[in-house]
Amino acid sequence: METKRPGGVLSNRPLHFIWILDVSGSMEGDKIQSLNYAIRNSIPAMKSVADENPNAEVLVRCITFGNEVKWHIRTAVNVADFEWKDIQAGGMTPMGKAMNLLADQLKIPPMTDRALPPVLVLITDGQPTDDFATAYQNLMQESWAKKAVRLGIAMGEDADTAVIEKFIGNKEIKPLVANNSEQLVNFIKWASTAVVQAASSPASQLKDEKVTGNVPIGTMPDVSDLNQDVVW
Repeated sequence: METKRPGGVLSNRPLHFIWILDVSGSMEGDKIQSLNYAIRNSIPAMKSVADENPNAEVLVRCITFGNEVKWHIRTAVNVADFEWKDIQAGGMTPMGKAMNLLADQLKIPPMTDRALPPVLVLITDGQPTDDFATAYQNLMQESWAKKAVRLGIAMGEDADTAVIEKFIGNKEIKPLVANNSEQLVNFIKWASTAVVQAASSPASQLKDEKVTGNVPIGTMPDVSDLNQDVVW
């Protein structure tokens, strides 16, 4: 896509937003239903942010890992055309294989030199059942993985936050821990709006903002005023 501007035409820069979702057996029931609802609920706001940043072409994809590791959304979809298809839970937690699948797509090609920093969001309720450490090292060999905005959401207290912290790779940015559906909706909406807006305008860095990769992500969401009584 191209955007008109005074004096010429400005080509949009692609911004890849990739969900990496745990769909293992422990996600069955309320957790997987909440995850489907939260992502679907975030789409309108995500589209609005993309409309406000016309020089960035926001492209959405999704990896799931459980019974198998696969692209739930294989082809990058412009957020304007993005529709969520519900995921099902079952199996183990092969997070390492998910990192390897992700690494393959952050190479050049299929990525381009002119892309904006990707936004990678890992969501899990457990711990890896395969070799995450080696796969993570493989992922971080790719320059776009290093430059990416990497965030993680733990669903419940049983999630391995140390692994999520490793994925984020920034001591200033902590995993977001969602203990119920309301908190999860809040976190996912933030990740798919405020963070996308920051990644699409990396030049607008502010001195005191926390940075992951090379992009400031602003204030982390506060869930202190949300329901603390209902937990998974």
